[in-house]
Amino acid sequence: MKIIKEIIPYLIIIVVVILIRTFIITPVRVDGASMDKTLENGQILLLYKLGNVKRYDIVVLDEEIEDEIIIKRIIGMPNDTVEIKNGKIYVNDEEIEEEYAYGQTSDYDKITLGDDEYFILGDNRPISKDSRYFGPVKKDEIIGKVIFRLWPINKFGTI
Repeated sequence: MKIIKEIIPYLIIIVVVILIRTFIITPVRVDGASMDKTLENGQILLLYKLGNVKRYDIVVLDEEIEDEIIIKRIIGMPNDTVEIKNGKIYVNDEEIEEEYAYGQTSDYDKITLGDDEYFILGDNRPISKDSRYFGPVKKDEIIGKVIFRLWPINKFGTI
């Protein structure tokens, strides 16, 4: 009986850690170069699974493309219209300024997002497979948003 009393605190800690990792926050590794220069291949990030996402948040999807985790930036929110014309992105018919993206953004015909749809793009536009490739994503496909960089240590901090 004494052994069980000694083990119980450790079991509680293990259960709490598993619950936190499953439902609140979890590490994720960047695979690929679609978010260069913001995020680089091999970096380890913390993904926050609670709360709402907003425009320009970096999110992780519940799917993979060609065995890579999908990490992209939200450009279009539910009910927005999004169009890419001559390499410029228009949200609700207004051009948006982007400091983080580079490379030519391929054109995309104007669409209106549904009540639970998001338009996402990678920061490295020439190579990113994103909403231009697979269309808008649904809210339930978004696992969470990236909030912190753990590795490499010289880039440790919030994103």
